[in-house]
Amino acid sequence: MYEFESRARRSGFNLVAGVDEAGRGPLAGPVVAAAVVLPADYRNSEIRDSKQLSSKKRDEMYGILINEAVSFGLGVVESSVIDQMNILRASLLAMKEAVMNLSSGIDFLLIDGNQGIDLPIPQQTIIDGESHSISVAAASIIAKVSRDRIMEIYHRQYPQYNFINNKGYGTEEHRRAIKIHGCCKLHRMSFKPVREALSISLLDDTE
Repeated sequence: MYEFESRARRSGFNLVAGVDEAGRGPLAGPVVAAAVVLPADYRNSEIRDSKQLSSKKRDEMYGILINEAVSFGLGVVESSVIDQMNILRASLLAMKEAVMNLSSGIDFLLIDGNQGIDLPIPQQTIIDGESHSISVAAASIIAKVSRDRIMEIYHRQYPQYNFINNKGYGTEEHRRAIKIHGCCKLHRMSFKPVREALSISLLDDTE
């Protein structure tokens, strides 16, 4: 979990940021990215891919990370923009915004996935980066917790979709709610399951 950071610092880079996103798959809500700079030689064996942690543990690690990180930044791209540019480009935009919201002086990026970010900063992509880089794992935790909290706020505006539990993902309950209530402004209309659920709803209305 520490080799990529160590290798970057041996190459002369001082402020290394890990970058990851949360929310590529949901049918509703934003995609959220985080960029995190940890102190040199930072160690914490409990930091790992956010998907491997319980909600309670993610919240605990989130509190630790925002206090112990040198810097962290968030990028949020809403569903309307996702529909305009597709989810891959929206995810990369969120990552770019997260990096731009870091304090100045970042000189190297470790990015989850196989797509670089359009910024003039040296960078390395890492497939399954959350499992191989502590900085990327930290970013995955901050991105996931931040997005979950956004969806909890949206739940209060649109309780009929139960975003507090499904976080916008395409659960059976969520798809059924779309069929019954239609879509709200948070839904990603470019996603096939949303269009299909909505078309069924419209068909039912005409019968």
